[in-house]
Amino acid sequence: MTGTRTHLAHTSQLGDHTLKEVRALLDEAFEGDFSDEDFEHGLGGMHALLYEGDRLLAHGSVVQRRVLHAGHALRTGYVEAVAVRPDRRRRGLGTAVMAELERVVERAYVLGALSASDEGAGLYRSLGWTVWGGRIGALGPDGPVRLPEEEGSTWLWTPPGTALPEPDGTLWFDWRDGDVL
Repeated sequence: MTGTRTHLAHTSQLGDHTLKEVRALLDEAFEGDFSDEDFEHGLGGMHALLYEGDRLLAHGSVVQRRVLHAGHALRTGYVEAVAVRPDRRRRGLGTAVMAELERVVERAYVLGALSASDEGAGLYRSLGWTVWGGRIGALGPDGPVRLPEEEGSTWLWTPPGTALPEPDGTLWFDWRDGDVL
């Protein structure tokens, strides 16, 4: 990672050029399987951008979501749009991006959460994230909706010294268009 630098900024601080760079990176990293709704989910929060010179190599963002559990609304930093250029993977760049995002979660949120692909799960496991063992749901426009397909791929992280919620019951996420998680 010699010669790289990480920049942390809110969406409001990113210009059109940077947002286009991020979108191009995500399209490349996800091989065209990153929808406009997926991109929208990663906006409105803090972005960790990792550069080598002027070239964007990796990105991730954390946005605020509300998660209900056991009668409490938890202010949750939801990690989105984590990607590394395919030709630069397995060199610690994803770990560096996640370290910046975890610092944001530690200072601003009660809980970190994300939905991991099979390819990304190893990274999150190595960083101390834990698969949620309980049920998953969302508070939809027509009421609560169970999301069993998200069970086993939803990961949680808490700042040091803070306990994870007990995996009994359901984590109820706020609703959003496209993939709810």
